[in-house]
Amino acid sequence: MQYTINVRGRLLDLSKPMVMGILNATPDSFYSGSRKQTEAEIADRANQIIAEGGRIIDVGAFSTRPGADEVSLEEETERLKRALAIVRREQPDAIVSVDTYRPLVARRCVEEFGADIINDVSEGGITGIVGKEIHEEGDMFETVAQLGVPYILMSVQPTLAKMMQNFAAEVQRLRDLGAKDIILDPGYGFGKTLEQNYKIMSEAERLLALELPVLVGVSRKSMIYRLVGGDPTTALNGTTVLHTVSLQKGASILRVHDVKEAFETIRIVQQLG
Repeated sequence: MQYTINVRGRLLDLSKPMVMGILNATPDSFYSGSRKQTEAEIADRANQIIAEGGRIIDVGAFSTRPGADEVSLEEETERLKRALAIVRREQPDAIVSVDTYRPLVARRCVEEFGADIINDVSEGGITGIVGKEIHEEGDMFETVAQLGVPYILMSVQPTLAKMMQNFAAEVQRLRDLGAKDIILDPGYGFGKTLEQNYKIMSEAERLLALELPVLVGVSRKSMIYRLVGGDPTTALNGTTVLHTVSLQKGASILRVHDVKEAFETIRIVQQLG
């Protein structure tokens, strides 16, 4: 897909797929290998993402996995303030997204802490932690439009038909508010059964009809190891398989734990033409 987004005045060309590396400044992310809490760990991870071919560093401080503990707005903000400062020190030219569903946190991260993109797993406020309704101050769509930053809109819908119906309405509302750069995420693992996850992926090329870039986040998720066995630590092979399928169906961004492997997958799939 020929698509360019404006990141604080820099044009990011998404016509060639790219990798977003995950940096979890949290003690309870579902994949233990991604938890980075000390200054050195955060710095090393930021540098690793860029060195291995990542273009975007996605910083989160609040696990949204099923059963995750609630984190207060104040705690999430402090974790992100600290982590983003370290990332910006280590990689001042990197594109940085912030993984949050709280409008107030998103605003501070963009206005004060140097985040470039908002990555929202709540579909604009429908759900936060998997399966839990949220009640946050502010409206994420209005916040995104006011800030003028790219926005990743993730679906929590169980079917592709419902997802596309909601996306169409949500994108229109965002456009009406003045938001310009929107990226769609089908939300694998959020509000979907195992079978629904795979059904959506089997038809994912249909999302391209909305004429917006698509981000895929399947890295080491339970839809892999619940099907083939194991756990997040053994799910890299399945992750690569799903990345390959997603790229063939038009994905523009892969959000991953394993940057080198995802970058190599993109190069190989591109070579096929």
